[in-house]
Amino acid sequence: MPDEQQTSPSPENGATGTTRQPFALARHLPCLEWGRSYNRSILTSDLMAAVIVTIMLIPQSLAYALLAGLPPVVGLYASILPLVAYAIFGTSRTLAVGPVAVVSLMTASAAGSVAAQGTPEYLEAAITLAALSGVMLAILGFLRLGFLANLLSHPVISGFITASGLLIATSQLKHIFGVKAQGDNWPDMLGGLASAIGGTNLATLIIGVATAAFLFWVRKGAKPLLMRFGMGPRSADLVAKAGPVLAVAAGIAAVLLLNLAESGVKIVGAIPQGLPPLALPAVDPDLLSKLWVPALLISIIGFVESVSVAQTLAAKRRQRITPDQELVGLGAANLASAFSGGYPVTGGFARSVVNFDAGAETPAAGAYTAVGIGLASLFLTPLLYSLPIATLAATIIVAVLSLVDLKMPGQLWRYSKADFSAHLATILVTLIAGVEIGVISGVGVGLLLYLWRASRPHAAIVGRVPETEHFRNVDRHKVLTLPHILSIRIDESLTYLNARWLEEYVLERVAERPELRHAILMCSAVNEIDASGLESLEAINHRLGDGKIALHLSEVKGPVMDRLKRTHFLEELNGRVFLSQDRAFSELANDDGQPPEPIDQWHARGLI
Repeated sequence: MPDEQQTSPSPENGATGTTRQPFALARHLPCLEWGRSYNRSILTSDLMAAVIVTIMLIPQSLAYALLAGLPPVVGLYASILPLVAYAIFGTSRTLAVGPVAVVSLMTASAAGSVAAQGTPEYLEAAITLAALSGVMLAILGFLRLGFLANLLSHPVISGFITASGLLIATSQLKHIFGVKAQGDNWPDMLGGLASAIGGTNLATLIIGVATAAFLFWVRKGAKPLLMRFGMGPRSADLVAKAGPVLAVAAGIAAVLLLNLAESGVKIVGAIPQGLPPLALPAVDPDLLSKLWVPALLISIIGFVESVSVAQTLAAKRRQRITPDQELVGLGAANLASAFSGGYPVTGGFARSVVNFDAGAETPAAGAYTAVGIGLASLFLTPLLYSLPIATLAATIIVAVLSLVDLKMPGQLWRYSKADFSAHLATILVTLIAGVEIGVISGVGVGLLLYLWRASRPHAAIVGRVPETEHFRNVDRHKVLTLPHILSIRIDESLTYLNARWLEEYVLERVAERPELRHAILMCSAVNEIDASGLESLEAINHRLGDGKIALHLSEVKGPVMDRLKRTHFLEELNGRVFLSQDRAFSELANDDGQPPEPIDQWHARGLI
């Protein structure tokens, strides 16, 4: 019976009926896929990677919570359950999820617009941002709308990250100098620092500068030094990446031994000991209405950053990720963060690279890292009481300055002035007006430039390359043309954005040639002709027909021709549709209103 065939495996073809459901389930729960082949060897690799990432993540979590204007313990909370959630729903084998610099800055900007730092309302706003971001990411994933992230072009993303890096580094200078300064944009931050610089705490400044100098050296100098002492390249690299932990330990030791807290050096202070509290985020309609736009921007920026890192690392091992499922994984991670008192998270570049280099083979390494962070929250937080704020600030500055790409503007200027404009506009607006307006303006400028380029497509007058069947731009190559034939190659699809432009372009070129009898539109690059494009073709056909000039098409693609056949255009076309440009040129070459030439003259002129 049919029902029995669907539920019972066949001895000949295996359990076909029983494997479809698990396969479909594994598509939504990727952990089921890699979990089937999990063994002791993979467990060992994942545990080793988890230990290394845990050591790196503890100071990072504290520092990024400080950047977000939140209590340090919130950074730890955002590094526990989100990692477990991503391990279940994410598709990248090595992506490490948690607090990151750019999202922390955006959280501070959004939460600061509705409440003052240090208040319960501010923490509630940060948690609400995580919940909103989680819901938005999950919905985008279920609806398979990951392509929307393409609205952010690479120049816009690069410009935003560069400006954010500068803003973040500048915002932490107040902790390096030990002064109070406010500001959400570069002018305000620099002005606040300038007015408060006279109150610099010398001990704080020494700690901050020394920590930053050490961390900068660790990035490039520690690995060669360790290798000189006989350590292997991989081990030396991993030990060097643990430099922030040594900086934290040195900062705590300096405060305790020299009693610097009494000299005005600000320290972290008491950090609540224990696991994150589990609770539902507050649902305040007024707060949701104020935060949904920042949450959407955080979601998009976080997803773009995360999926870029995940794809880069996956390519190195010939693995693949599923962007739409990545949205679901990041959404689950942010919801888990909100339910455990955290703030928005995403995949981090630095910790993901460390996770990759340490040999992580599955997302289970992230779950083990969560266990490590949980143990640190239970037993190690008392040791962080005397940690100088300046040490965390230096950690942030060193981390984010690597995001600043000073070469990109020059490269874009040489390659594309339009992309340079989008890049520079994003940097300037972000620095002057803040992160949210910076992202929106970057997207806006990028879309406007795209629309401008799309409305002015590239088209070229082409001629035949002698002794070949190829046709090239007359301005770039020595080609054969005839006065009674105009061949125009269209290098874009014909849409409402450029249809009128093409109409004007063709008619202007035709007006320049009084001997013209045939106009050929070479459509090899045309993938689509919409209704506006069709209307312009009809107008060109009628205008040329009135002037006794035949309009021809060549190299029209199959799907485009199928749509044209459903219209009256081909019936009204006063010329022909040719399979190739060479055939069109050859057949029309002798149709100039003069007596036919002998065939040997055609060979002499390179027509055939």
